[in-house]
Parts: sequence; structure tokens; C-alpha cells
Amino acid sequence: MILDCAVIGGGPAGLNASLVLGRAKLQTIVFDDNQARNNVTHASHGFITRDGIDPAAFKQAGLTDLAKYPNVEVKHQRIKTISRAKDVFLLETENNESFYSKRIVLATGLKDIMPAIHSITSFYGTSIFSCPFCDGWEMRDKRLVVLAEDERAFHMAKMVFNWSQDLIVCTNGKQVVSGEQKQILTKHGIDVIEQSISEMSGEDGYLRIIHFTNGGEIDRDGGIVMTGLQQASPLAEQLGCTLDHNGGVESDEFGRTAIPGVYAAGDMKLTGPSQLIMAASEGSKVAAAIVRDIVEEGFSK
Repeated sequence: MILDCAVIGGGPAGLNASLVLGRAKLQTIVFDDNQARNNVTHASHGFITRDGIDPAAFKQAGLTDLAKYPNVEVKHQRIKTISRAKDVFLLETENNESFYSKRIVLATGLKDIMPAIHSITSFYGTSIFSCPFCDGWEMRDKRLVVLAEDERAFHMAKMVFNWSQDLIVCTNGKQVVSGEQKQILTKHGIDVIEQSISEMSGEDGYLRIIHFTNGGEIDRDGGIVMTGLQQASPLAEQLGCTLDHNGGVESDEFGRTAIPGVYAAGDMKLTGPSQLIMAASEGSKVAAAIVRDIVEEGFSK
């Protein structure tokens, strides 16, 4: 059987795309290796009717929705390679199974690259986060830190200040905040500490102290870290999709990439904040575009 569409990735973008494709009567398989970026997160926020939901519960609810549609199948396998095979795509899994599909939705997401700070991963997802819109409410009015090693430090400090005015910026030895920016932050009581961090300490995932290489330390309850981002899967590059200067997959507003028949959805496009509701919306929009493209193609023959 040749699929109408193969969806690579079982996050909110991939699940929502699959739902819309399924309801449009398209033969669809979702390939999901369960390596979601938010696996470390205890609760997801900002999605109306689902605020505070456990990411695993959100995913299970999505899979339950898809189970209503006999033309949608979920396979918990990683796709190793995708290649052109005449007018369709050949997908090969890590279990050496092969599938053919007319169209591909890439919803493989991103991977966080943490600063090289000892023990920071012990706190990520419990008291250290990457998105103030997702987790700022839970950190409101606490003693917070913005950890950033690049020019994003200034912007994020201003953003996090909305949730707590007890705030410092740590650049871990990097000089990425200009003199003018420091003056603006100092005016609002935000100190910039450029000393390198030796480690972070606390208990059960909750940050308590940031230790610096010069022997200094400061008490903090949590904060926001500016992570590096890279594609979680090499499939986009493998297919020949164009990446922008930030490493995001380029596409038009409906997810169409430079490769005909290949669409990109969700965080992997790096076009906005990494939020559950936005990724799901992206998946829906891309799937609707696929249906429109199929319909137009049918009527043009």
C-alpha cells in the first residue's frame, strides 16, 4: 500500500497533523520514537482546556483521538532514511521495515543544547526552564536567574522581569551584554554577573545556590536558561530541505519546503516560541494545506 501521507514525529504538531489528515480520509501513518523534547517536563501550560497537563497524558489523549480513525496508524519506530522512489518517498525504519508515501510531514522537533555548566541538567524541567510563557507563572516572584551565553541575555532578562523583579543575569564567563544594556538592567535592579559558573546545587531538582569559579555564590530558586537548538533528526537535511542561518527548516506559511511533497511543522521551523499550542496549530495548518494540495492536484488533471 502507498500511503497518502507519512508523519514523522508524534509530538503536538505531528499528532494534530495526523488528526486533520485522518479526518480528511487520507491513509496516514505516524512514526514516533517517543524522544520528545518535553520528556523532562512535569507539566505543560498555555493550552486552553489542557493547562497543566502532564506531557505523557497529553500525548496519550492525542493517540486516543487518532484511534477513532481506521485510516490512521501509529508506529513506534524511528525512521532511519527517506529517499525518492519515482513519484513516491521510500521510508526505512530502524527495524528495517519499508513504507511508501506520496507525501511527508516532518514534525521531528528540536533538541536542546545546554550550557556547559556542571549539574544544570539536574534542575532542567523542575526549577530551570527555557520558556517563561510556559513556566513563568510557577516561578512568579521567586529569586530567579537568566542563564544566557549569547546576545539573547538582554531580551530574556526583560521578559522574565515580568514574572519576578528579584532577578539576576548570569553569562557564565561570556561578555554578551553591552554597557548600555547593563545600565538599563541596573536601573531596574537586575545585576549582570559575568563570572564563570562552577556548579549549581540544590535538592530533588530544585535549585538553591549558583557557585562561581571565583568562590562567590548566590541563592536562587530557579530560572530560565537560553539553550542552543539543533534539529532532533537529520531527515530534513537528508531530503535536501533548506535550513536557515539558525538551523530551522525553511518553508512557506503552510509548511511547504523546497522539496515537493515534503512539509515541515512545529518547532523544527524555528519561527517562534516553542509552545505546545503553537506546535499543534502548526500541525493542523500544514495538514489542511496538504489536503488542499491534493484536491487541487486532482482537479488539475
